[in-house]
Amino acid sequence: MGELSVTPKEGRSKATPSPIVDEAAPAANTERNTGRRAGGPAGLRSLRSPRHPRIWFEILLVAASYWVYSLVRNAVPEQRTEALRNADRIWSAENHLGIAVEQAVNHAVNSATWLIVSMNYYYATLHFVVTVCVLVWLFRCHSGRYAAARLALFATTGVALLGYYLYPLAPPRLMSGGQFIDTVLVHHTWGSMASGNFKNMSNQYAAMPSMHIGWSLWCGLTAFALTSAPWARILALLYPTLTLVVIVATANHFWLDALGGMVCLAFGCAVSYSWYGSLPHHLPRLVAPPRQKARLAGLSAAAPPRTRRPTADAAAGRR
Repeated sequence: MGELSVTPKEGRSKATPSPIVDEAAPAANTERNTGRRAGGPAGLRSLRSPRHPRIWFEILLVAASYWVYSLVRNAVPEQRTEALRNADRIWSAENHLGIAVEQAVNHAVNSATWLIVSMNYYYATLHFVVTVCVLVWLFRCHSGRYAAARLALFATTGVALLGYYLYPLAPPRLMSGGQFIDTVLVHHTWGSMASGNFKNMSNQYAAMPSMHIGWSLWCGLTAFALTSAPWARILALLYPTLTLVVIVATANHFWLDALGGMVCLAFGCAVSYSWYGSLPHHLPRLVAPPRQKARLAGLSAAAPPRTRRPTADAAAGRR
């Protein structure tokens, strides 16, 4: 009697008792959970990822940061002699380079009362108003980019404090010889925290770097990068340009102070880039609020594991 053999029907595969679970998912979940508990790479990535800002936290953070900035800036010793000496050096260097036009601009604009008075109020107010407005706009319309842009602004301001401490500098209007006009005193306007009745409330020898330029350039570049309307982009570039004219015309800063503000902004942007791995305008425009993120995470955790069924060829190979 010959051997009995059974040949399965062609095209029919034996059913498997359970689907094959994707092995990559549990490994990824384990690594992510371990990293979160240990503060490892996964936890660091979580901190660096864009988050939806919280309104009260941001208000308190901005207010506290500006208070600390003002406190530290005004606590820097007013080294009058050294500040005036540094001002003379900068003025001499600009004359040597042929860019010492501050005095000509100051006297020319001062001859038009309506113009210089407007610039005094511009110098005193828009420095704060526009910066706050851009922060609010980012918070409402670009929540995913807000934290990165805010970090650039804070780092810019923080490194400026180092400049105030290491390099005390008198503004042109305080230089001896009467070459420059203090437009606030002449026209009796409220235009500078370092002139008139407010001169004892602010450090008068913290002119380098110019945060009027640092902040206005941050506002302008941020708005230029995140808007598409031509008129908005033109205004975004005009704002720091006009601010540069104002700080010179009112004799509050030299051209080189403006350059110092630009260097501080470059540092601030580098800090933000190194933390988030991208410039703000390359990050997602919007991110989900924390509650919505938690709900989505809960739904994702409750979902069954992703499975894949064996193909007919794989099943035939196992047979």
